[in-house]
Amino acid sequence: MAGLLVENVSKEFPTRAEPLVVLRDVSLALQQGQNLAIIGPSGSGKSTLLSIIGTLDAPSSGRVVLDGQDPAQLDEPRLAAFRNRRIGFVFQDHHLLPQCSVLENVLVPTVAAGPTSPEAVRRAGMLLDRVGLKDRVDHRPAELSGGERQRVALARALINQPALLLADEPTGNLDRTTAARIAELLLDLQRQEQMMLIVVTHSDRLAGLMGRQLELDEGRLREG
Repeated sequence: MAGLLVENVSKEFPTRAEPLVVLRDVSLALQQGQNLAIIGPSGSGKSTLLSIIGTLDAPSSGRVVLDGQDPAQLDEPRLAAFRNRRIGFVFQDHHLLPQCSVLENVLVPTVAAGPTSPEAVRRAGMLLDRVGLKDRVDHRPAELSGGERQRVALARALINQPALLLADEPTGNLDRTTAARIAELLLDLQRQEQMMLIVVTHSDRLAGLMGRQLELDEGRLREG
C-alpha cells in the first residue's frame, strides 16, 4: 500500500523516577503527493516524532509503515539502505560538508549505494538548476548565503527521489524574506516530485501553506 501510516506510536524515556512519556498513541496517515505541518510548543515531542517517522529512532510501541514496508522489521544495514533510498531529510541547520563542493554535497546520499553514476550526477545538476544554483556547483558552503546553503540541502534531500521528505524547522535560521522563498521552493519541489512532505515548524506562515496542520501537545496529536 502506497503512503505513510503512523499507527498508535508512543515514546517514553527511562528516568530515575517514572518514565518520561513524550508521545502518546500518535496516529496519522499521508498519501502520495500530500503534505502536512506539525506544530506545537517547544518540548512537545515534534522532533522526536519526526525522528521516529524517519526511522532514526524507534517507538516504544506502535508502528510506522511506508509504502507497505515496516522498517522495524529490517536489520540495521537494510534499514540504513531503506532510509537513504526512501526518506529525505532537511534540518534547521543544513549540515553541509564544508570541504565538499555544492555538487559533491548534493551527491553525498548516492555514495552509500556505490560509485556515483552519471545518472546521479545529471539529476544533481538538474536539482541544482531547479533551486537556482546551477552557477554555484563548484562553490564551497562557506561561499554561500544561508538561503543558498538551505537550497543545497533541499537538493541533497531529493537526490534519491524519496517517497517521503521530512523537514524539521527548515526556515528556522533564515530571515523572513529568505524563509518565504525557501518555503515556496519546498512546496514547488514537493509538487513536482509528487512525494509526501511533513514539516515540523514554529512558523505559522509556513504551517499555513501546508494542506493540513496537526498540533502536538502533551504527547498527543490533534488537528490544528
